[in-house]
Amino acid sequence: MPDLLLELFSEEIPARMQRRAAEDLKKLVTDALVERGLVYEGARAFATPRRLALHIAELPVRGRDVREERKGPRVGAPDAAVQGFLKAAGLASLDQATIVSDPKKGDSYVAIIEKPGQETVAAIAEIVPEVIRAFPWPKSMRWGKASAAGASLRWVRPLHSILCTFGPETEEPEVIRFEVDGIASGNTTYGHRFHAPGAIPVKRFDDYVSSLEKAKVVLDADRRKEIILADARNLAFAQGLELVEDEGLLEEVAGLVEWPVVLMGSFEERFLDIPGEAIRATIRANQKCFVLRDPKTGALANKFILVSNLVASDGGAAITAGNGRVVRARLSDAAYFWQTDRGPLPDLDTFAESAAKLGLDLSKPLDQRMAKLDKLGVVFHAKLGTQGERVQRIAALAKELAPIVGADLALAERAAKLAKADLPTEMVGEFPELQGLMGRKYAELQGENASVAAAVEEHYKPLGPSDRVPSDPVSVAVALADKLDTLVGFWAIDEKPTGSKDPYALRRAALGVIRLVVENGVRLALATIAEDADLLSFFHDRLKVMLRDQGARHDLVDAVLAGSPSSASGEGRANDDLLLITRRVEALGRFLETEDGRNLLAGYRRAANILKAEEKKDGEGAFAGASDLQLIAEAGLIEEKALAVALSQATPKAEAAIAAEDYEGAMAALAELRPAVDAFFDKVTVNDPDPALRANRLKLLNQLREATRAVADFSRIAG
Repeated sequence: MPDLLLELFSEEIPARMQRRAAEDLKKLVTDALVERGLVYEGARAFATPRRLALHIAELPVRGRDVREERKGPRVGAPDAAVQGFLKAAGLASLDQATIVSDPKKGDSYVAIIEKPGQETVAAIAEIVPEVIRAFPWPKSMRWGKASAAGASLRWVRPLHSILCTFGPETEEPEVIRFEVDGIASGNTTYGHRFHAPGAIPVKRFDDYVSSLEKAKVVLDADRRKEIILADARNLAFAQGLELVEDEGLLEEVAGLVEWPVVLMGSFEERFLDIPGEAIRATIRANQKCFVLRDPKTGALANKFILVSNLVASDGGAAITAGNGRVVRARLSDAAYFWQTDRGPLPDLDTFAESAAKLGLDLSKPLDQRMAKLDKLGVVFHAKLGTQGERVQRIAALAKELAPIVGADLALAERAAKLAKADLPTEMVGEFPELQGLMGRKYAELQGENASVAAAVEEHYKPLGPSDRVPSDPVSVAVALADKLDTLVGFWAIDEKPTGSKDPYALRRAALGVIRLVVENGVRLALATIAEDADLLSFFHDRLKVMLRDQGARHDLVDAVLAGSPSSASGEGRANDDLLLITRRVEALGRFLETEDGRNLLAGYRRAANILKAEEKKDGEGAFAGASDLQLIAEAGLIEEKALAVALSQATPKAEAAIAAEDYEGAMAALAELRPAVDAFFDKVTVNDPDPALRANRLKLLNQLREATRAVADFSRIAG
């Protein structure tokens, strides 16, 4: 079967857009083909700095014929209904419709619509121009004379050529002819901008890939990444060094070159006095280069890896020298920032009021920066005050949380007051991604307690689901205070996440609170801090997401939350203690994986269904209260008596275990009910003709329902 090869060749496509653009091209074209009944074997999309390419394997030469029966109105229906049917079905008159008889509904019109399959070449000639004109670039531009009138094509950068061929491997492919904004499709591509800029005729995909390779273009971005990584590792190894790998930078650099050539540059050893993180940020941000380290000590080396887009006649000496000059200039700036941030600020007397308010020591450089931040009145949010005011709130909350997480009160308060102090530093001003990290460096230099210095950096963590969670109690206290202040504040001003929009990263903050609490075993009553019930519900939703991502069943969270709220810590505490919720969910999940758990759930559902049906007749709550043991004895059914006895024993055990936060024990108590429940349903008729026996047995089932609620609301469990 034939293949499709499509290439859109343009000026430079930004690296950050390439992979998404390639996937968009594949989806838009293949979706349109499938809509026309053109099903393919496989599709792959590619991107280089100058082209998007798409290969679709084994397309049919034409789509399938379609025969559709469209039902219309009954015979004798109003004219408006008939005319609407004719228009929708594409019929000229009722003579073209068929009448179908139905014994119940009578006669009605049916349109038989037959559509021949579209030729694939014609379909592609329609689809590709539509895709190009409506392509979802995040940013695009117009060019040429027509751009002044706003009528020209919009593309990420000027589009130069379109390659579009279709045909089987064994035959000469056909060029699919169409035109977009004056650019006619053809069978020509272009190689490397400098090494092989001339036109290259192309027939099919294999020919296309090999022709580009000869013209110094590696089409596949993942292969370019592999080349860069392997060559960089080898070059580093040859110098007795180790590459500091960076997946994000590797992805970006692979999008900047079509023919990657890996080189090594160097800078003066004196720059190694700068913190390694700052060196890496400088070289990464400004030159898109990788840093190297000594594999024995882990210390950075005064060398770096750069990736060129051409094979230079001098072996890359000039390119390396040029990059080295820029790197040295940027490192000189970083050295200045590093030195300046460790020195005193001018006009210290103007910060005295802020220092007194926050309890800062103006003899220390980092304290000076915090006082400056407060003095300048830097706004955190228009409705939530300044950064200085926010730091005061975080410090107060950190002190409150310190005994809960086992942290020293004074250290937690001190760490909170310095947590944002590096924001006005020169280094963080130039490299915002170093906030926290530089604060830790400066805190260590001025002799802060190790836990305080660590908390200054770690209070931002965890930044995502894969980020490390702090374990030092001081770090945990400040990290919780920072995130809880953010969440409570934005909830108070009604700036909550909506749909996919979350401009203040509140979902991430809530997930951070959950991970800090759960992974450190912290017992925190959120209701005392997050008084808004909607915010507490938001935490529950984030907990469901986290557990689902970990492979747990999120429906069990609903079941636990809807169950009995009692605990050793007081009524209602179980629903705002995320650690307890998680432990209960985990215990319930393990229980439901056992045979006892599965069978008890089945028994519960049978009981609940019977009760639901009978409560509709007798009224809600008609079967509340304890069953009559005398009636059970008189009925003389062993299975009924056994269930009553089992409930009288298991229920208090389960409640006591929940109160003691022994969730495994609570599940074990419920498991004792399983044999009695199975036997009851096997031998006992619930809806006995005797009204008294019926009501008593329904009360017994209600006791079973209430017994499970001590652990969870089983009605919320899916499946």
